Amino acid sequence: MNQTISGMGAGALQGLRVLDLSRILGGPLCGQILGDHGADVLKVEPPQGDDTRTWGPPFRDGVASYYYGLNRNKRIQFLDLSAKEGQQRVRELMAEADVVVENFKIGTMEKWGIGWEQMQHEFPQLIWCRVSGFGEDGPLGALPGYDAAIQAMAGIMSVNGEAGGDPLRVGLPVVDMVTGMNAVIGVLLALHERGRSSKGQLINASLYDSGISLLHPHAANWFMNGKIPQRTGNAHPNIYPYDVVNTATSPIFLAVGNDRQFKLMCDHLGRSELGTDERFATAGQRSVNRVALKDLLEQALATRDCVQLADELMAIGVPAAPVLDVEQALEAPHTKHSEMVIQMGEYRGLGAPVKLSRTPATYRFAPLEEGKEFLDRQDTKP
Repeated sequence: MNQTISGMGAGALQGLRVLDLSRILGGPLCGQILGDHGADVLKVEPPQGDDTRTWGPPFRDGVASYYYGLNRNKRIQFLDLSAKEGQQRVRELMAEADVVVENFKIGTMEKWGIGWEQMQHEFPQLIWCRVSGFGEDGPLGALPGYDAAIQAMAGIMSVNGEAGGDPLRVGLPVVDMVTGMNAVIGVLLALHERGRSSKGQLINASLYDSGISLLHPHAANWFMNGKIPQRTGNAHPNIYPYDVVNTATSPIFLAVGNDRQFKLMCDHLGRSELGTDERFATAGQRSVNRVALKDLLEQALATRDCVQLADELMAIGVPAAPVLDVEQALEAPHTKHSEMVIQMGEYRGLGAPVKLSRTPATYRFAPLEEGKEFLDRQDTKP
């Protein structure tokens, strides 16, 4: 087993205490990322547990895989925050914490007397990360938000799907996940600033803002030409070939980003004339004439094996890839090399995608380990 999996290394955030009061995805993902990098994360769940414990099948010991994917490197305590005893206990935990992560409906924690507005005076160094649907004010302020609904409202579904087909939800909770990552960025920014000011602050990470932020290059295109972006299937709206193309065996994704790569590909395919054809000689011309180019490429690839061709193109500097399913992707040799699948006993999960040379991520305990107190800490707060 790799040292970053079994070791108790320091981690970049060693000594940071995080009180994770969140549920579902965005907040728990934020807490898991902080925990992977050494923070001591205590997750408080209601007596019935996080809702995602029931989001299955599959289940292990009655707990859904969805929950397992978001809650490692955390110890769990069950508290009823609507009760006086739970509110008092969470105040005590806040007194020990550097960071609070929560995603209650805005106004709920304030009603209980333990919201940011009340706690900032009592704990002025506390960094409070609020994950919400739409933020706390504005036309949609304080309303609940859900990933798929935000994908619809933020324009993401409108550009996802086959050309001429219906809008489609992206097949993973991309808005929730990016919101969790944005929450981590906010926490790290606030920690850096606290080093100067010795003051905490409120971080707002909303699903809506995160969804809107994902609209590149469609927003940039609309800002410039005023044309409403349309669905283009697997093809990129601005460059070509950046699309799935059929081969003799299975579809290959070609991601040709510049003229040099295009000429290299054409030479390798024995179709050098395409690289000098005025319809395809520049990126802009290839994008305009993409329908004709795709037909010609599929003719050239009609006798080629997808996997072999992808390997050959990558070897000469042309980005290309077979279209793998989830099992194939998770079992790929480079996935193993990059430590992107980790195992701790029966638990398997996705590894940390950001690698630090001196303080790598560590996986200290699997989900579902309960604990009542923060770990003893000898060093000072970051």
